[in-house]
Amino acid sequence: MKKISIKTEEEIQRMRVAGVLTAKVLEAVEKLIKPGISTLDIDRFCHNYIVNELYAEPGSLGQYGYKYSINTSPNNVVCHGIPSAEKILKNGDIVNVDVTVKKDGYYGDSSKMYLVGDVTEHARRLVHVTQQCLYKAIRVVKPGATLGDIGLAIQQHAEANNYSVVRDYCGHGIGKSMHEPPQVVHYGVAGTGTKLEKGMIFTIEPMINQGKYHVKVLNDDWTVVTKDRRLSAQWEHTILVTENGFEVLTLREEEKSTFIQ
Repeated sequence: MKKISIKTEEEIQRMRVAGVLTAKVLEAVEKLIKPGISTLDIDRFCHNYIVNELYAEPGSLGQYGYKYSINTSPNNVVCHGIPSAEKILKNGDIVNVDVTVKKDGYYGDSSKMYLVGDVTEHARRLVHVTQQCLYKAIRVVKPGATLGDIGLAIQQHAEANNYSVVRDYCGHGIGKSMHEPPQVVHYGVAGTGTKLEKGMIFTIEPMINQGKYHVKVLNDDWTVVTKDRRLSAQWEHTILVTENGFEVLTLREEEKSTFIQ
């Protein structure tokens, strides 16, 4: 098994830069997300913004043969939604935009849920509870805590709200590669799994379903949807383990009062 890398101060600083740029993309794209826009339009905007405004690289482009710069996952799409000119967002949709930015050899990775027009209360609730799951998990992060503690925080809050946690996909270490050890699963048992150490950097990205946690991959061998066709939501941040706790490297302006850093 590959060892989990402990980042140097220089690497951490580079990843701070990549994280800030990743957050900027999710902030900038918000104005576009309205009924009538295609998910391909969202992808093209993000690509142009990353390359021409941020002078960085879209981290997802070319990874595993992927041809787009972001993932767009509406409604019952759990993750890995492929941008398409045919997929037009409509009033009442929810959509996850997942962005990875590479700058000076290092990656930042984050995703956000967007509400399209007038969204039903039950869909809003799923989006809100999923964000709370992420925040509760982040607050667990500190040296000596375990990956099981992170997973448990997510699982407890999701299940207390009568939702389920997707088992098949997880967070991951990140650095010079987009995906590094460890795998960060979103369910677990307290005190189990890898112990966190200062200098570790990884994503936490819970996928929470309205119905059952079972998923399937579509015929494109990429897009993941809920088996029961009910809604799914996801939020993601890149997290650094600090000496006494955590730092959210992909923090957006709107969240700065949530995590005073």
